[in-house]
Amino acid sequence: MDSFLLQVTAGLANGGIYAAVGLALVMIHQATHHINFAQGEMATFSTFIAWAMIQAGVPYWVAFVATMVVSFVAGLLIQRIFLKPVEKAPILTNVIVFVGLLVIFNAFAGWIFEHTIKSFPSPFPVEGMFLPQYFSGHQIGSITVTLVVLLSVFCFFRFTPLGLAMRAAAFNPESARLVGIRVSWMLALGWGMAALIGAVAGMMIAPVVFLDPNMMAGILLYGFAAALLGGIDNPWGAVVGGVILGILENILGAYVIGSDLKLTMALILIVTILIFRPYGLFGKPIFSRV
Repeated sequence: MDSFLLQVTAGLANGGIYAAVGLALVMIHQATHHINFAQGEMATFSTFIAWAMIQAGVPYWVAFVATMVVSFVAGLLIQRIFLKPVEKAPILTNVIVFVGLLVIFNAFAGWIFEHTIKSFPSPFPVEGMFLPQYFSGHQIGSITVTLVVLLSVFCFFRFTPLGLAMRAAAFNPESARLVGIRVSWMLALGWGMAALIGAVAGMMIAPVVFLDPNMMAGILLYGFAAALLGGIDNPWGAVVGGVILGILENILGAYVIGSDLKLTMALILIVTILIFRPYGLFGKPIFSRV
């Protein structure tokens, strides 16, 4: 029983990371109706920035907040520079831009920070203060930080005028323009927030998997699976999907398929959802007139 509970608690910690990445993907998809394939590489690059600041002697939490700010600004600029010119371009053009961003961020991370594996520090104690036999300090800290970020995003979109304007711009851009909302800038802010959330996910997972330019490649697949499981147009469905996926991955990896097939399980889940329920557990089917 203790072994099972350990798998569940580890799954909760991983699920929080997948939920954050899934939420970032959903935010971009709502704004552009495309999947940002560069989300993982952007998060990795942000994590390298945090690592460089920590190595230079900057306190962890100062580097953490500074990285969030830098990531937000970078995400906003990426939308204005690379995505705005192709807003009305064919789908394939947007896909090429996303793939190009993936290659650029991966190449620059390797060029600037090298391809050697680096240890990323955790600010949390080794032993958890709550149920230490089941939760490590980093697991509790990671879950707490992820929850704070997700709740902050929820409150922002639910209770602030700017958040409501961003939701309106994503769901119905034409109507939003009619009431004076600057849709293009709202989309840029959405990109900034997605980059910020991805940076938090990267900094929380780096102490577990170690830091290198390809750190988030597998995590992005889990995040994509979480977004599809919950519903690619449902932000909170992606969060729930991430938690479910994290727990399911750990339990199946420990008792059924082994650790070597965990990533394969995520890929199988993606294909299965796309075939049988493409709008996810909490999404709604979309109908269009012919």
